[in-house]
Amino acid sequence: MAVHQLESTTYIYTYSCAEEELSLCRLERRCMFGIDTELNAIEAPLKIEPSRSPFIKERIEVLCTGDTLEALINKIRELPEMDGTFKVLVINHNGDPKSDRVDFKERRGIERKIGQLVPGQPDLHDPEILLGIIQVNGKWFFGPCVESRSIWFLHQQKPHQYSTALSTRVARAAVNIAVPHLGEQKVIDPCCGIGTVLVEALSMGIHIIGSDNNPLVMKGARENIAHFGHEGEVLLRDIREINGRYDVAIIDMPYNLCSVISAEEKREMLQSARGFAKKAVIITVEPMDEIIIAAGFTVVDRGEVFKGKFKREILVCK
Repeated sequence: MAVHQLESTTYIYTYSCAEEELSLCRLERRCMFGIDTELNAIEAPLKIEPSRSPFIKERIEVLCTGDTLEALINKIRELPEMDGTFKVLVINHNGDPKSDRVDFKERRGIERKIGQLVPGQPDLHDPEILLGIIQVNGKWFFGPCVESRSIWFLHQQKPHQYSTALSTRVARAAVNIAVPHLGEQKVIDPCCGIGTVLVEALSMGIHIIGSDNNPLVMKGARENIAHFGHEGEVLLRDIREINGRYDVAIIDMPYNLCSVISAEEKREMLQSARGFAKKAVIITVEPMDEIIIAAGFTVVDRGEVFKGKFKREILVCK
C-alpha cells in the first residue's frame, strides 16, 4: 500500500548478527553500502530489499527526522494522510550507544502518542503500513518500515545436504558480496557442490550458472534448485575447462578429504577463474593469499566467519 510521502532518498537499515558472523556481516555491508561501522544501524541513500541479507532486520524509508523526539513529532504533524491503515513501532537496535535505546514503557508511550498524531487510520492488528521510529546516534528518524523475511532459513530444508557445504546464511552473504547491486551481471559458481550458493542467488533473481567436476553432486544440486521452484543451469565441468566471460565468480574452494588438491592445482583453478571472471569471491578454510596473487588476482577486501574453532575466510578479489 502506497504512502503519500515527502520526497525521500534516505533509508535506515538495522542489523543483527552473532559475534562469530560479525566480520562477514561487516564485509557484506561494505560491499552493498560502502559503509564500515561497528554500529548496528546505518543511514544510506540506497534502497535494498532487506530480505536479501541474512543480517538486516528492518529498512525504514525516512519521511522526516529530528534532533530531538519533540522536533520529530512536530514534523510528523505536518505529514499528508497515510494511504492505508497503519501501525507505529519504535525500533531499538541492540549493541549501539545506550543513549539510542528506549525502554519498553517509553516505547509504548511514544507509539501511542505518535499514533494519535499521524494523519490516517490506525490499525494495531492488521495494518497495511508499518511506520517505524528509530534513534541513531542521538538523531530520530520516522517512516515506512519493511521487516526482513528469513528466506535463507527456509532454504535450510533441502532435499539433499552436504556435510561440508556452506550454511545458507554464509552462502547468502557471499552472493551479496559478489553481487551487491542487482542488474544484468553474469555470475558463475564453478565449484557449486550441492548448490547452496545457486539456491540463494536464484532466489534473489540473479542469473547464475553452476558447474562442478563431481558427477555425484550434480543430481542433488539440480533437485535442490527445483525444490524451491527455481530454474538454473548446472553443468558437469572442471573449473579449468570453463570458457566465456563472467562478471563475477563465487568459488568455494574444495577442502574435504574427498577433495584433496595440491597448491599447484589450486593455482591452476584460480588462474582459470582469472581468465573467465572480472571479479571473484573466494571462500577458503586455509590461507591462500600467495596462491591468489600468483593466479593474477588482487585481494581487495576480506572477512571471516567462525563455527566453533572452524574458520572460513571470504576474500573479494579483482
